[in-house]
Amino acid sequence: MAFKIRMGQPEMESQWVDLSTRKQQGKLDKDEEKLFKKLVKALVFLSVDPKHNSLVSHEITDLSRKHGTKIFQSYLENKTPGAGRIFWTYGPDKGDITVLAMEPHPEDKKRGAYQRVKLSEMPKAETKAATKIKAKAKK
Repeated sequence: MAFKIRMGQPEMESQWVDLSTRKQQGKLDKDEEKLFKKLVKALVFLSVDPKHNSLVSHEITDLSRKHGTKIFQSYLENKTPGAGRIFWTYGPDKGDITVLAMEPHPEDKKRGAYQRVKLSEMPKAETKAATKIKAKAKK
């Protein structure tokens, strides 16, 4: 089953729109270009299989407890200082994965490091009427 990737509101969505727009315009610097490439690769893996080996996805129980829903962390990169991570959850609709944050790896050996991770809000679920309209538009 392929998942639809959604971005959390408003931070992740605006960050994604900014990166992808500047990518299309050829305005990313070298570091941003590397980040964009890693993010796209991770999102593709996430959409196909959230448990893909290279993502090393796992639940962050501190964040799950705090937000009342299972929050997962996946790798953007590994074995580099401040290696990038994405934080995500399933939903809001069946078959959706919502990316809630993209940050350097928190210092998990320090007490409460994950409590400082700022997550975007979950986007609204689509109404049945909106789903029907989209289905008709595709025909």
